Order: sequence, then structure tokens, then C-alpha cells
Amino acid sequence: MKLARTYLFVPGNRPERFSKALSAGADVVILDLEDAVSPQDKDEARRAVREWLDPARPVAVRINGTQTPWFEEDAALLRHPAVSAVLLPKAERSEEVSSVRHRAQRPIPVLPIIETARGYAAAQSLAQTEGVQRLVFGSLDFQVDLGIEDDGEALLAFRSGLVLASRLAEIEAPVDGVTPAIDDEDRIRAEALRARRLGFGGKLCIHPRQIPLVQAAFRPSAEEVAWARRVLEAVARSGGAAVAVDGKMVDRPVILRAERILAAGE
Repeated sequence: MKLARTYLFVPGNRPERFSKALSAGADVVILDLEDAVSPQDKDEARRAVREWLDPARPVAVRINGTQTPWFEEDAALLRHPAVSAVLLPKAERSEEVSSVRHRAQRPIPVLPIIETARGYAAAQSLAQTEGVQRLVFGSLDFQVDLGIEDDGEALLAFRSGLVLASRLAEIEAPVDGVTPAIDDEDRIRAEALRARRLGFGGKLCIHPRQIPLVQAAFRPSAEEVAWARRVLEAVARSGGAAVAVDGKMVDRPVILRAERILAAGE
């Protein structure tokens, strides 16, 4: 299965945008019933999503949290075969994941969104819960919960913690949070590259214009691909003997990195 790099949010109360989002090039489209929809529009948004769902066009859905009055009816949507995955906001306990899967009545992949201090403290437990595909960093809400103003260095330890928790649980690399700037290409590119360097496997997007920038950031550069090919070709020619590439010895970790780069490029 192709590893998803880009996840595009679409407000659940804007059904005229659903099909356009599918053609925008994102790996996954998320019909959002939570933050993008005001409380008075929740029921109408759920109805619009339900009427639009079709197994021929699979999408993910972000439901409202387990402690909200909209959870039960949102969770009922997950029984529809067109829903390929569910994003669970404000996830803090493994039991919440189990509750979602129980109501879906099928083994739907769950992506818990880490948005609170309690959620972060439970990240490793959540990552190891049956049905969890990967963790998602809800960085904006996380900043609010912890009173952090900076999205960069101040969140470095927390981002790395989610990468570590995912690796220990042997699930897919986590997904980084959104970049709120829609037209600032330099910022979008820089934040996507930062996520990749830290070990994230993808990023949330809030506008189609962000998609190609994020995809390019997570794609190995031509220089990286060329280096990886030189390494693997040199190893193949060596017949098991020690070998150097670009003046540096090639050992097992270098070979694994080269293989990973080529796999990501493909």
C-alpha cells in the first residue's frame, strides 16, 4: 500500500467542494465534521457527508471527539464502506479508539490526533492500540493547551516524541500538523521539509495549493536519488568487500538509508 504523504481537509458543510478536493491530488481527502464546522451546522454537515459518500470514491472522515454530543451520530457514519479511515480528535485514551472501532462495526483504520498534554502523555499507548494506523500531530490545538506560542523549536521535543512512539509501536510514521499560511510557499515548503527531517511521514493540508509543495518536500531530491544509486551499485560490485562512496565508508545503516531513499522516490 502506498504511504500517504498529503491529507487534505474539506469542511463537511461544503459538499460542493468534495469532488473538487478529490481531484486536487492529495493522497487522502478528509471530510471534516469537527473544527471546520460550527456547532449549529454539525447536523447538516453530517447529513451532507452521508448523502455524498460512495464506495467508488473513498475518503477519510474527521469526527467529533468522544466527549462531544455529536460523537454517536458521527461514529455511525463510519459503518459506510466509503469511509476508508477515521481521524479521532483530542485522543487521550486507548479506550476511545476501541469505542470508535466498536461503533464502526468493522476494522476501520484510526488516526488519533494528539492535541493535548494528556494525549501526548498517552501517545505510546495510543500508538500500540489495535486499529491505529498512525498518529497525527494537532500542533495548533496542542500549542493552545500547553500555552506554547512558537511552532518551531518549542515543539521540537514533542514532534520527536511522536516519531519515537510510532517507531516503538511499529506503525507508520506520524503525520505533522497544518501550516495555516495558504499562500506563503516558502513557509509551507520549510515546515514540510522540517517534518520529513524529523521522521514524519506526511502532513495535513488545508488548501489544494499546499499539496504539491508538501509532496515535493517528502519526495527525495534528484541528488539524494543519485547518491542512493551510487551506493547500491557500489555495494553490488563489491562482492561483499568493504566499499567507499564519495570518500565515505558504506556500512549497513548507509545501505538501508539508500534503499529507503529509492523506495520513497518510487
